[in-house]
Amino acid sequence: MKTEPKDILLDLYRGMLTIRLCEEALIEPITSGAVRCPCHLYSGQEAIAVGLCANLTDEDYVFSNHRSHGHFLAKGGRVEALFAEIYGRSAGCSRGRGGSMHLSDPEKGMLGSAPIVAGTISLALGAALASFIRRERRVAVSFFGDGATGEGVLYEALNFASLKKLPMIFACENNLYATHMPICECRNCTDISPVAPPFGIAAVCVDGNDVLEVYRQTREAVEQCRRGEGPVFIEFMTYRHKGHVGPNDNIQGTLTDIRPQQEIEQWLDKDPVARFEKYLLRTGMATDAELKKMQEAVGREVDASHELAMQSPLPGESELLAHVFK
Repeated sequence: MKTEPKDILLDLYRGMLTIRLCEEALIEPITSGAVRCPCHLYSGQEAIAVGLCANLTDEDYVFSNHRSHGHFLAKGGRVEALFAEIYGRSAGCSRGRGGSMHLSDPEKGMLGSAPIVAGTISLALGAALASFIRRERRVAVSFFGDGATGEGVLYEALNFASLKKLPMIFACENNLYATHMPICECRNCTDISPVAPPFGIAAVCVDGNDVLEVYRQTREAVEQCRRGEGPVFIEFMTYRHKGHVGPNDNIQGTLTDIRPQQEIEQWLDKDPVARFEKYLLRTGMATDAELKKMQEAVGREVDASHELAMQSPLPGESELLAHVFK
């Protein structure tokens, strides 16, 4: 298959690298208690958000879930605004009110994230319906995890999106665990993509750790939606590198990850960032010097944004009851 232009490949790499370094920068503050809100780190799943959002414009809609940092950044959200929000600062994307799990940037089409399992699927459906009624050709994307497939709203949304041929992508990030429960203990059939065809919806299962495969498959899905041919369901096979919440899995007061060590090591070998680095070097699309230069530049950007966020003031006392309705 013909490779993509070099500028696109490097943009994909930069996007994944930015997310990875942002997540790594949060590990120490989380463990030390400097970050007070729960943080569900996106490390290991970067290829999905970056590959898909690379095919979207600011006019397209994205709705996210609890593991939202990658979606926010891939859709164009500012690094400083992400850090500031996580620290509860006024410069945060939600003015310090939402924390890690309530990120939004309407100007970039990131309309929100929420920790309620499957909670934003219906919101994305509504956005897709609005796009359809207005004939705007905007695409709505709902990112959700494998655990959301146990919620009825997903199937109601699949039915309605199919019925109206809505421009919506159901993006299921299957990292094999619903909180701490293995998928085999949640579902009789662990393959998720087959849930969509009975509703008349095209479905595909994709290697979510291969950013090029994600990019190419989602490009086709976005084009299908823009042509008015209805929704698409994509299951992305992936694996989170860190705990369900924070760097480690905290089970009943312990810091022991319940996942088998061999399983973790097998998936770490499929690290999407390292995998793409090897691809760029092997194909001659980038040199080692080019990649190191980009790594240093992104590292400086992340560090500077982190520092700026920390210097941002906390919301004032007068803000306490603002936006509160009775």
